[in-house]
Amino acid sequence: MKEILKTERLLLRELTPDDAENFYKLNLNPNVIKYTGNSAFKDIDEAKGFLENYQDYKLNGFGRWAVIEKSNNEFLGWCGLKYDKNLDETDIGFRFFEEHWNKGFAPESAQACIDYAFENLNLKTIIGRAMSENIASIKVLEKIGLSFEKEFDFDEKNKGVIYKIQK
Repeated sequence: MKEILKTERLLLRELTPDDAENFYKLNLNPNVIKYTGNSAFKDIDEAKGFLENYQDYKLNGFGRWAVIEKSNNEFLGWCGLKYDKNLDETDIGFRFFEEHWNKGFAPESAQACIDYAFENLNLKTIIGRAMSENIASIKVLEKIGLSFEKEFDFDEKNKGVIYKIQK
């Protein structure tokens, strides 16, 4: 388990197959995945298979990271960077258990990821994508310094927005 960074309250580390149960439970809540375009895993084994085959760390040197509360070692959700080879861009993303919403964990971890991307990974630009209706995530993107770039079609039914920050 590779530790990536720490903030005042949080530890961010690589996800492992041992996170499968938390990963599964996180996506079970319809409120958590409402704006993601993702569906729930059918069971813990499917979540474990996803994690066992997660190649971003090896391919890009970074990825989505588990967010752990330092005081009690609780798995709160994930936050991190994702490189899209087809678009040649890196996005910041985050997903937390609903009981941990509105406690500042998303901006705290996402800001740390942005800083890490610019200082340690020498990335020049990071984008954030959200469905237009996802006001909470848009507020996090704005809070960590991203600015509105453009609208796009998130999927057949939903409009989305792209926010951007440059080093």
